[in-house]
Amino acid sequence: MAHTESITEVAGTRIKLMRSGSESGAGSKPTMLFLHGAGGASVWLPFMESLAQQFNLLVPEHPGFGDSDTPDWLQRVDDLAYYYLDLLEALDLRQVHLVGHSLGGWTAAALAVKDCSRLASLTLISAAGVHVRGVERIDNFMGNPEETLRGLIYDQSIADQLLAMEVSDAERERQLKNRFTTAKLVWHPRSYDPHLPKWLHRIRIPTQLIWGDHDQLFPPRIGEEYERLIPGATLTLLPGCGHLPPIEQADKTAALVVDFVNNVSAGEGAA
Repeated sequence: MAHTESITEVAGTRIKLMRSGSESGAGSKPTMLFLHGAGGASVWLPFMESLAQQFNLLVPEHPGFGDSDTPDWLQRVDDLAYYYLDLLEALDLRQVHLVGHSLGGWTAAALAVKDCSRLASLTLISAAGVHVRGVERIDNFMGNPEETLRGLIYDQSIADQLLAMEVSDAERERQLKNRFTTAKLVWHPRSYDPHLPKWLHRIRIPTQLIWGDHDQLFPPRIGEEYERLIPGATLTLLPGCGHLPPIEQADKTAALVVDFVNNVSAGEGAA
């Protein structure tokens, strides 16, 4: 399905927005907002294409990432959450199925804690944001880019394919920008908010959690903690998968999202 790319300004900050479906989000397809992880959203992935078959899909590039502006106000993940609340209002989006991966999952959870009024469901994929004492995690700021990528992926043949791809100078600049902004947002405490867990009970919409069972960055125990703290949340583990389900197991991950949203829409997934 064809998608469009545009620069959209919300609250004085311009972001790149990829989307499929109608400009207003209206029509027969439900509206879905996907919030990306630390790697950014510079390309339309097969995972996104699968979702676009079923939904009016919006994929913004976070402020501070890729081709989006880097505003002075961007200091913490909560700032991203408030920005996307502004975006939902500015685009007048309602009954949105919110999906977030990694850093985007943390952002999605923080957004839902603040205001669920425009949301129909929430899916968190290998989300950052929650700390569990005693759970060992790799540090994705240590080591070179190859070591970092290999630590995120369970199937090393996929890592080999990604590492063999040619990367343009422009894309390398985007990656450096993404890494800098990510460090600014998550450096300390490292990739979690100590205050988030005490408010996760405010998320009172159907919530699905998807995790790779070999995620070394945010191990499944973190997904279990999200499941414990969000009322009615359900956790699905993907065997033989690391931290990047939308890349490593794109079809399975997309199918889980589609099935969950269809159940919610049919009234079977109510929390």
